[in-house]
Amino acid sequence: MMIAPAKTVTPPPQAAHDFPTSTTVRRAAAIPPQHPFMMSPLNQPSPYVKSPWFKLSSQPYGRNGNGLIGSLHREQGHVYSLAASEDMLYTGSDGKNIRVWKNLMDFGAFKSNSGLVKAIVISGRRIFTGHQDGKIRVWKVSDINADGHKKIGTLPTLKEYLKSSMNPKSYVKVRHHRKVPPGLLYSGSWDKTIKVWRLSNSKWLESIDAHDDAINSVSVGFDGIVFSGSADGTVKVWRRELLGRSTRHFYVQTLLNQKDAVTSLVVNASSAVVYSGSSDGLVNFWEGSNHLSYGGVLRGHKLAVLCLATAGKLLFSGSADNSVCVWKRENDEVHVCLTVLTGHYGPIKCLAIEQDYDLWIVYSGSLDKTAKVWRVSESYTRLSP
Repeated sequence: MMIAPAKTVTPPPQAAHDFPTSTTVRRAAAIPPQHPFMMSPLNQPSPYVKSPWFKLSSQPYGRNGNGLIGSLHREQGHVYSLAASEDMLYTGSDGKNIRVWKNLMDFGAFKSNSGLVKAIVISGRRIFTGHQDGKIRVWKVSDINADGHKKIGTLPTLKEYLKSSMNPKSYVKVRHHRKVPPGLLYSGSWDKTIKVWRLSNSKWLESIDAHDDAINSVSVGFDGIVFSGSADGTVKVWRRELLGRSTRHFYVQTLLNQKDAVTSLVVNASSAVVYSGSSDGLVNFWEGSNHLSYGGVLRGHKLAVLCLATAGKLLFSGSADNSVCVWKRENDEVHVCLTVLTGHYGPIKCLAIEQDYDLWIVYSGSLDKTAKVWRVSESYTRLSP
């Protein structure tokens, strides 16, 4: 069921607020004016104020150094998906277009004619978009303008539909989260299956009967491992192995089995940590590259965790409570909540991260019809008691 906010005039964006831990409150170190970030295009207000779709935050950054840069807004519906690559940002909504932003300015849009855009993945010069009509569309990127984004394929093809017409489970219904390993695309499905596609020729390779209910998230890990989270309350592990001349995915283990739906998954491959968000507002995590062991639970949200993203030592969790919690994994494997990013007035459905020098630029999409841009630093100092 879609959660729609009441129609109101969006108030000015708020600065980020500090989030206290059980014993300490921490904040990011202040960033000097001569820092490279201050010269970044992301931090120069003059070109952005010319755009009617961009609002630069007039609020100061939070005392921990993290805060809101600005808001991207078009009256095209709730933002369900987004993806970022260098100076390009793509946002998908319950309208029929994929909106394109370049250097945070409106760069136009390309039409899908298929309704709600549930997922966007960037892979090199191609963009994959998952839609409510159960199809994945493939686009070729243009550097000139958004109208130059050309559709070059649709998954599954008509031939694949005809081939699988006797098996209704073969039809693809893409959910919110997906990852692209080298050469393969994975899509989670309402029909309880995971589909595997080859990127080079868009060929459908495999269908995995994975869960007892809708699959809400699929995330690629390390060493051929794939993780899936479902409305049946489970997180499962699958391994890609060679079988004859091809590869197949085999069930390895179930990491989580609970009554609350698993709504989001993300893998930090460099740290070998797997995170899952649930409808109860909790984030569970597991650690280890050779053998995954349960690490604990992060409690920072009042409502369902709808999306997760990770970069460096940081984890970002977006929730139906309209906030994004920023967690840092310490050397002793303890997670500390550095800050809570607030300013949205609807549930947060999607997150994306880009690095800018030693800072992270975070994009969040919400059912308040906006995408917001934040800056976050991993550095922080302990506040005086």
